[in-house]
Amino acid sequence: MGGTVTVTDGKVTAAAVLPVVMRGRLAVVAVLAGLVVLVLGVRYAGDAVPGRTDARIGEAAYGVGAPWWHVANATDFLGDPGGALLLLMAGVVGCLRARRTRAAVLLLAGPALAVGVTRLLKPLAARTINGDDNLAFPSGHTAFLTAFALALALLAAGRFGLGPTSGTVLAVAVASAAGALMGWAQVATGAHYPTDTVGGCCTALAVVPAAAWVIDRVADARRAHAR
Repeated sequence: MGGTVTVTDGKVTAAAVLPVVMRGRLAVVAVLAGLVVLVLGVRYAGDAVPGRTDARIGEAAYGVGAPWWHVANATDFLGDPGGALLLLMAGVVGCLRARRTRAAVLLLAGPALAVGVTRLLKPLAARTINGDDNLAFPSGHTAFLTAFALALALLAAGRFGLGPTSGTVLAVAVASAAGALMGWAQVATGAHYPTDTVGGCCTALAVVPAAAWVIDRVADARRAHAR
């Protein structure tokens, strides 16, 4: 299967970080996710108050008591620079120890690009929370954890040679679970509206497959040129 690791004469051959069998389905997922970001961004552009859906969900999630408050804060930390760095370092070190440089690049580039896109979109959407200086849409914390989880899921799907359907289901399910967890934490701590977190999750779903495809193209071109 495309994306599996092969060993020849004791050497690990670079594997595609976007398994070939999953590319078509993930392209559809990426396009749909991008459309969700666009629609939500237009819908809530310039708002400084929660929408009706945000208010209903936020009322149930905001201000949770112990021990859930501590869980929410710990989850939120994973999207802060310190927590994100710890996750990235652990992932990259694991990839390098397994001699999967291409995978290490994806674990760094995927989340970084997802967060970077949210920062570009925030002033365009101009949605605020807790003051005019706090741009809210889309959530960078949610984009980061979703992107990191999606990158890991893509690597696992390739490593175990999953088919197009099972691999895509795994990738989307893992990414969505991570996005839901961080999204809940952002709403519970009052940092974001629920739809901000949906936008952050979908930003990652749109960006990471594209980043993985580019990484594979560049790496394969360099290998072909070196032969």
